[in-house]
Amino acid sequence: MAARDGKRVIDDPNRLSGAEKAAVILLALGEEEHRLWEMMDEEEIREVSQAMSNLGNVSATAVEKLIVDFVSQMSSTGSLMGSFEATQRLLTSFLPGDKVDNIMEELRGPAGRTMWDKLGNVNEVVLANYLKNEYPQTVAVVLSKIKGEHAARVLSSMPEDFALEVVMRMLRMEPVQREILDKIEETLRTEFMSNLARTSKHDSHEMMAEIFNNFDRQTENRFLTALEERNRDSAEKIRALMFVFEDLAKLDPSGIQTLLRAADKDKLGLALKGASDTLRDLFFSNMSERAAKILKEDMATMGPVRLRDVDAAQQELVAVAKDLAAKGEILLADSGGEDELIY
Repeated sequence: MAARDGKRVIDDPNRLSGAEKAAVILLALGEEEHRLWEMMDEEEIREVSQAMSNLGNVSATAVEKLIVDFVSQMSSTGSLMGSFEATQRLLTSFLPGDKVDNIMEELRGPAGRTMWDKLGNVNEVVLANYLKNEYPQTVAVVLSKIKGEHAARVLSSMPEDFALEVVMRMLRMEPVQREILDKIEETLRTEFMSNLARTSKHDSHEMMAEIFNNFDRQTENRFLTALEERNRDSAEKIRALMFVFEDLAKLDPSGIQTLLRAADKDKLGLALKGASDTLRDLFFSNMSERAAKILKEDMATMGPVRLRDVDAAQQELVAVAKDLAAKGEILLADSGGEDELIY
């Protein structure tokens, strides 16, 4: 496998999976040759379509090796490009439009071969918010089809009474008829997954935040300062999306300890008041036992606090972290790196 102009190029067909080889051949045959597609069942069509949409560039040499019976035709065809558009165009030539839409929606949605695989890749809070409006029996069926660890997180994100009712249904559940299971799958596909695929796409501010995260600090400040003069609201949204409070969990113990020394202790307690248990524990574990005890007591005596005050304290702590990063005292994780923090 080679790279040309920064793009993945497939030169060796032996490194392709069976589905990818089928995808190359079907792309080479073009839209007219739909009889091969008609001989596949729906699951095979999905598998080959998935491979085709992620294929990328395939060299002419690789194509010729795969379909040696058509060397003369493929030599003039040259390289191929597998994409969502090419896949959709081919499927449309022999499948009804609604089936093509369903298949393409799944290809663009959360990764997974089956509906249950896909649900396993959906955030537990998002899934819980959808399922809590369904009948407990339906939810019991859905949760019985996904991995136990994910089902546990979904249940814990639901209202307690509703979750308990679902648990009781799961305990009493008998084998589900295929027709009912098919209906549930179809409902999830049309009402949930398709809507998720549309709403989960990044908005323009999220997209720009990702770009700004890859600027050096000087360029970042220049662009944000200029943007604030033209559209302060957008500049603030981008700034907030670039690095959020919970991202501090990516710091290692040394980074947390450096941040604790620089942070305003009064603001720290308020910020942690709205933090996840994981992030709270990370901060407490990097403090002395006495300091952690005092901070916990201060947080307990605060009582109810306003959300906007917590948000302001968290943003202030993030600002301190970014200043420390600018001075080289800590290194914040970038959005694309595999290693969260390097010293």
